Amino acid sequence: MRIRMTVMAGLATLAGSIGLYPLFEERGWFAAGLGAVLAVAGGGLLSRRLRLPAACNALFGLLALLFYLNVTYVADAAWLGFIPSPESISRLAALNEAGWQAANRYAAPVPLLPGISLMAAAGIGLVAVLVDLLAVRLRRTAPAGLPLLAMYSVPAAVLEDGVSWLAFGVGALGFLGLLMADAREQVGGWGRTVTTHRRQREVPLAGAASRPEETATRLDAGALAASGRRIAAVAVAVAVLVPAAVPGLQPRGLLDLGGGSGDGTQTVTTPDPLVSLKRELTRLDDSVVLTYRTDDRQAPDYLRLYALDRFDGDRWTYSPLQSSSRDRLTGDELPSPPGLTVASSRKVTTRVEVRREVRNMTFLPVPYAPSKVSIKGDWRVHGPSLMVYSLRDSAGGRSYTVESRRAEPTSAQLAAAGNYPAEVVAHYTAVPRNIPRQIRDLAENVTAGSATALAQAVKLQRWFNQSGGFSYDLSAPAPQHGSDLVDFLLHSKRGYCEQFAASMALLARIIGIPSRVAMGYTPGSEVRPGQWVVRSRDAHAWPELYFQGTGWVRFEPTPAGAAGQGTADAPGYSLPQITAGGGPESRSEPAPEASSPADDDSAQPSAGPRHRGDTGPEGAAGAQEGEEDGFSAAPWLAGGLLVLLLMAVPMALRVLTRRRRWAALTAPRGPEDGPRPGRPPVAPAGAASGGRARTRDPADAAHAAWREMRADALDHGLEWRSSDSPRATARRLGELLELDAEGARALGRIARAEELARYSLSRSPEPPERLRADVRTVRGAFAASVGRRARLRARLLPPSTMEQTRETLRSTTDRVLELATRVNELPARLRRR
Repeated sequence: MRIRMTVMAGLATLAGSIGLYPLFEERGWFAAGLGAVLAVAGGGLLSRRLRLPAACNALFGLLALLFYLNVTYVADAAWLGFIPSPESISRLAALNEAGWQAANRYAAPVPLLPGISLMAAAGIGLVAVLVDLLAVRLRRTAPAGLPLLAMYSVPAAVLEDGVSWLAFGVGALGFLGLLMADAREQVGGWGRTVTTHRRQREVPLAGAASRPEETATRLDAGALAASGRRIAAVAVAVAVLVPAAVPGLQPRGLLDLGGGSGDGTQTVTTPDPLVSLKRELTRLDDSVVLTYRTDDRQAPDYLRLYALDRFDGDRWTYSPLQSSSRDRLTGDELPSPPGLTVASSRKVTTRVEVRREVRNMTFLPVPYAPSKVSIKGDWRVHGPSLMVYSLRDSAGGRSYTVESRRAEPTSAQLAAAGNYPAEVVAHYTAVPRNIPRQIRDLAENVTAGSATALAQAVKLQRWFNQSGGFSYDLSAPAPQHGSDLVDFLLHSKRGYCEQFAASMALLARIIGIPSRVAMGYTPGSEVRPGQWVVRSRDAHAWPELYFQGTGWVRFEPTPAGAAGQGTADAPGYSLPQITAGGGPESRSEPAPEASSPADDDSAQPSAGPRHRGDTGPEGAAGAQEGEEDGFSAAPWLAGGLLVLLLMAVPMALRVLTRRRRWAALTAPRGPEDGPRPGRPPVAPAGAASGGRARTRDPADAAHAAWREMRADALDHGLEWRSSDSPRATARRLGELLELDAEGARALGRIARAEELARYSLSRSPEPPERLRADVRTVRGAFAASVGRRARLRARLLPPSTMEQTRETLRSTTDRVLELATRVNELPARLRRR
């Protein structure tokens, strides 16, 4: 039945399932998974008890899982409360379908609805079936790690931050325990450990003559067990820490200390900003994200996090930001907003407080365009886009003050905007060549008859939120590919702010208007005069279009109000009806409250990071190839270095083992480390005859030299017969290697020292230094007797290291099981007392 392995397989599955915790808002999923694992383990035990074929082992596990799901989720529809019935099966299928729809609707962490709980229990149960079949029934423990690893692939693919190192470590330890239990059973199949009786010594008894006592010797596995623990710990540590050090795998670098304090340039990498947008919009609790106070006498402007300037045919994202220490916020004025030279603007001061519960907000939500930001920590600004970000800090729990310049363009100023700068056209009108022809025709048809860019932009906005037949729907899947946007524009016409913003920005680029997608929050709700609250459902995306003289201005294609994004609002300059000539219809324009046009900062600031995807002024407007990131050698160098480090592990272990083996002979011994029974203590040179100092047993040097020579022989591919005596081994190796006189004498001394250490009570005549030199001589003879390939293998991939690892694993398994046995016997011992 293999009860011990069944228990270890279940524990390994539960340990691996811990990596699923970021997917759920509540903890009940683990209890559901625990029940599934117990049911599968019971089914497997029953199959093995009946001695059925391996295929029945999986069948019994699946049946037990089905019984468990019936009892837990649809007991009222099952026969006798647990036997599956047609009705219970259909209800389970319906519940699974509801869970699948909920999983697609909500972003992780998802609420633990009954359908989602069913999916979690069934998934963990299926993994338990595979692990039980492979590790317990088929005795293939190593492949059982694959279904365990599959559970980590789910959060790694869904979540921005993947799985924490602690959850990964727990799962890795569970799999190591499964491997050790299997190795223990395989070794235990050969029988019990046999102790060898080597010699007798006299034990004086009080009031009686001395009588001989037989002394049993055991192989001291303490060193091997310690080595096994170290190897396991190093393996888990390497798996946890190395990805954090490889560029591109961990955005903030090792131990979350990205950025540094030097003046070097660093690429800012964050997860896809749009990934978390739907999660925020669909949170059931609608939690508060931040609160702010503003002196803006009108309705506050949106709070922007990101400016996404690249469209690759599938998704919008921002160009890689090259960050350096020069970009840090120092309390001085930020770079002037690009293009704001004609339109009037006024100063707005906003005091923001972000809730402590907010995690991983490395970009600050600020009103555009920020001119000064006061915040503690290492925060930086990207000059061209005025995004404020940090390489190491998060905005959660922080308070900061933003001074911004809020542009107030009139419709006439936007309609009379001049030609765009060449660099703006090259970068912000680029679209991939594979945009379908019908999308290009659609952009032309919607904006037909408009003579100015403003007229075209207003027509696009009105088409999306009024005349185009679009509807706001949070249940629509997030766009992942270019075909999703095509379906949104031409067929389904249902989605939320991401689809509306991405589509309008794309159509604007097609007709030649520079555009980008902004993401952040709407103004939220005013709770007191001048005080506003922003909640998770205020997360929003919107397009920004460029007009020379005003710069980047916001448009709002997403429907607002109860049938759309509740707190969204369209800016005033996008509301007037535009005539075919491009001017506004007769209506009075409010006088600007502040008339402080920018002086001569129309040029885009040259300081600050540069977009890696920029094509330069020579790029033409219109369709271009999707921009490719520049080649970076850093990831390749890091990957090559990692491969070299992994290849050096066996060699390093061999060198460390050799050094530790000889270093143990010279280490000082404590008073408790007396000589072995039957071995006289040897005083060190220069020590007084009455001193208390003790040295190592002389036999230790002989054993160390013999083990080292054995490892060298295995590394060079030479046959080593454990049943041979030292003298027979030396004779066979001498005939095989054809040693010279010096080599033969060295081999003879090592063999004689080992022979005396094993079978004689007298001390070895050879000092440790001589034996160590003899081992080096014999090693050289081994290397000279084999080919170049064998010599390289002995140096780079020594086979003795793998053998030592296997022995260490077996020894560690014995220790763990022996400890478990003692713990199990402890209650019985206490009762006997």
